[in-house]
Amino acid sequence: MTQWRPPLPLVGAWLGLLALLALTVTLAYVPLGTGNSVVALSIGTIKAGLVAAIFMELRHRSGLTLIFAGAGLFWLGILLWLGLMDFMTRT
Repeated sequence: MTQWRPPLPLVGAWLGLLALLALTVTLAYVPLGTGNSVVALSIGTIKAGLVAAIFMELRHRSGLTLIFAGAGLFWLGILLWLGLMDFMTRT
């Protein structure tokens, strides 16, 4: 039987994601008003950065790969913005 162990950065990223998840759940019970969404989006951005850098291994990739990853993120932002505009312009 093979004794494979996950690399330390993966375990660290997983623990970081669990800590951020706990922070997000805790934030749901803290009344900050409109600050809740700002803090929640900030935590979500940090989580996405952790996943992209560690699990997708973008931290070791060349500039061209980073450009394409950024372009994908840009288009995702456009689609989310368009979806949000649909809800905001309904009467």
